[in-house]
Amino acid sequence: MRGRAWFTALQALALGVVVAFLAIPLVALFTEVPLRRIPSLLGDQVVRDALKVTLRANLVANALILAFGTPAAYFLATRRFRGRALVVTLIELPLVLPPAVAGIAMLAAFGATGLLGDRLADAGIVLPFTEWAVIFAVTFVAAPFYLRQGIAAFESVDPSLPDAARTLGARPARVFARVALPLAAGGLIAGWVLAFARGIGEFGATIIFAGNVQGRTQTLTLAIYEQLDNDFDVALAISILLVVLSAGVLLSYKLLSAWKSSAPTSPSAFAPSR
Repeated sequence: MRGRAWFTALQALALGVVVAFLAIPLVALFTEVPLRRIPSLLGDQVVRDALKVTLRANLVANALILAFGTPAAYFLATRRFRGRALVVTLIELPLVLPPAVAGIAMLAAFGATGLLGDRLADAGIVLPFTEWAVIFAVTFVAAPFYLRQGIAAFESVDPSLPDAARTLGARPARVFARVALPLAAGGLIAGWVLAFARGIGEFGATIIFAGNVQGRTQTLTLAIYEQLDNDFDVALAISILLVVLSAGVLLSYKLLSAWKSSAPTSPSAFAPSR
């Protein structure tokens, strides 16, 4: 009994150290600036411009991620082919790339002297240091979160249900839209939440590939970096805004992960209309 109590106390001590270490910096954020000043600080022109750029870039990036990532994840989840492991590894690689490497890679691909730079220039397209560069950077770092979760969500669908729908004459597109998509919706939304959170917090690839121009390419995280020297209180206010947003995203992810789709599971529901 004494040994068990000692070990329990040791675990509790370790937990206390971990919680204190992680919580103290967050608590400090909310105590450094009086909460009543935060609305006025967030009304600063720099913050408003950065918020607009962040929202515009993330809306477009997330639309691209959903439009292309959903069918791509379904294909990878339902097909087995030579080289599939390599494709999945390539998709997941941005998850572990240092942000600076991601930015350099984007420049190497789309910069003026990059792999596709000449072809894009001939077509009159210039990507680096524009708002489209922000969108591309966000998409590059955030898409793998959605794709990885999407593959897992589609793989978790009971294969007997799509099979039953096909035996009833449903075409592949109908099976995808009426069977797989509704049943995988919970996992897909959870993946989108993660991708959205990653995109909002993107810094490294953006500053290298898009620069840090107020009102054009400066996102909220880049505004924090700039305001560290100009106005530390504004930097703190933006940080608090992002902490609140991140907490909301994390809570949403936990709720969505526990949510199971209520889509119909009767195969007859997916038979083609007559």
